Amino acid sequence: MFSAFALLPLGGVIALSFTNWDGISDLSFSGLSSWTTVLTDPVTGNALVVTAKIMFFSYIVQAPISILLGAFVAGRQRYRALLAVFYFVPLLLSSAAIAIAFKALLDPNFGLGAGLGIPLLNQDWLGNADLALFVVIFVIAWQFIPFHTLIYQGAVRQIPASMYEAARIDGAGTIAQFFHITLPQLKYTIITSSTLMVVGSLTYFDLIFILTTGGPGYATRLLPLHMYLTGFKANDMGAASALGVILVVIGVSLALILQRLGGKDRRASQTEGA
Repeated sequence: MFSAFALLPLGGVIALSFTNWDGISDLSFSGLSSWTTVLTDPVTGNALVVTAKIMFFSYIVQAPISILLGAFVAGRQRYRALLAVFYFVPLLLSSAAIAIAFKALLDPNFGLGAGLGIPLLNQDWLGNADLALFVVIFVIAWQFIPFHTLIYQGAVRQIPASMYEAARIDGAGTIAQFFHITLPQLKYTIITSSTLMVVGSLTYFDLIFILTTGGPGYATRLLPLHMYLTGFKANDMGAASALGVILVVIGVSLALILQRLGGKDRRASQTEGA
């Protein structure tokens, strides 16, 4: 199944990257011309920079908030369970629905700022190149923090209560318990979550496509969106395939690096010897 639906299509994309094809007419072998076009195109360099920015800033926003919320909702109190329901609402919504909702809320003429008469909110959030990228990062974090919170909630609940009881007997407070017990025990969960966050940054398309279509200018045109626009708007499937191969190489490399950080014993029990 993996070969049929992953390796075989990937092989087809690699083969297409050495052709000249507009998606309609006959294929023609073009050698490295598509790769030369892609690698020398300044738009590709800009797309890589934008992708890196979204990857970095969305991670430093999502990771700490997800860990803190996951540890908080892992408690057994009823009010925490009630709050968890609200935290997880974005998980029920599609990326398209979220993008449409935020695009309407951020509209400078008819959005939230104009409706409430708040000058600070009444800005062209998606039309200003200095603001659009950070708006996109905020929306991405709003959508995916609940997913990672759920992962950390499950992981925290797997930590033996005896470890916290022993810490309390030794006089450790809540903050000390968090940094000396909770965080170390979440090591492999953090690596897994980080892998999903970082590699997932290479798949953001629908949300950004609906919010900004990569604009204003090229401010939010990250690599997956650049690949789509190159292939289906510019009708250059060879160059789009080359961009797809670059995406795969970057994604696999980042995943391997992050998994390497877990060490050779990453499958071992985190509580072993505790």
